[in-house]
Amino acid sequence: MNVLLLGPQGSGKGTQAKYLVEWLGIPQISTGDMLREHIQSADAIGLAIVDQMRAGSLVSDELVNQLVFERIGQPDCSRGVILDGYPRTPTQAEEMMRLLAARGAGEVVIHLVVDYNVIITRIGGRRVCPQCGTLYNAVSRPPKVEGVCDIDGAPLTIREDDREEVVRQRLAQYERQTRPLMEFFRATSDRVIEVDASREKPEAVFGRIKSALRGLFEPNRVGQDRVRK
Repeated sequence: MNVLLLGPQGSGKGTQAKYLVEWLGIPQISTGDMLREHIQSADAIGLAIVDQMRAGSLVSDELVNQLVFERIGQPDCSRGVILDGYPRTPTQAEEMMRLLAARGAGEVVIHLVVDYNVIITRIGGRRVCPQCGTLYNAVSRPPKVEGVCDIDGAPLTIREDDREEVVRQRLAQYERQTRPLMEFFRATSDRVIEVDASREKPEAVFGRIKSALRGLFEPNRVGQDRVRK
């Protein structure tokens, strides 16, 4: 099973991806995390994209495709993957579908729908530990001590791409470039799930995702060995 988890920044893709990893037993691939790792390591890719990321611009389709395809080729992805935030453009989607078809694999598209005002409020309170990477939120998941990581005591920081002006820029780009993906997938796939993730807690959102996935696969017992009870 290859799960394409779509939604704008702040829609909860990372949280839902972790739930899916535990439930399905397949790895998560986050393009955002991969790009940030390159920036942190200051390698050739990181140096080439750092200004784009900080400005809220999308990285080129060619580079993102290259990183994703290399990762999918690893042995731990043989039973499927959870793609967190990829593809983001119809061009990326077409390449992804060609790759999956060449491997005889299918896909399930899960689209998290969230009101943009909710997203801006969520991200405004988001903080990250620079040492262990744990995410916190002043509203939904505050640390025990304000501004300090519960795990290692490091001061929490705001990611460059979580600044409000960057978030607004990325949401505008999402509207222009990524929304056409849903039209593409509705026309090419019969396994599209759309879930309102604006108000409910992440656990409740995941419960509806599980029910929808079971509804897709269990009637014909397709992939039941991978969708756990």
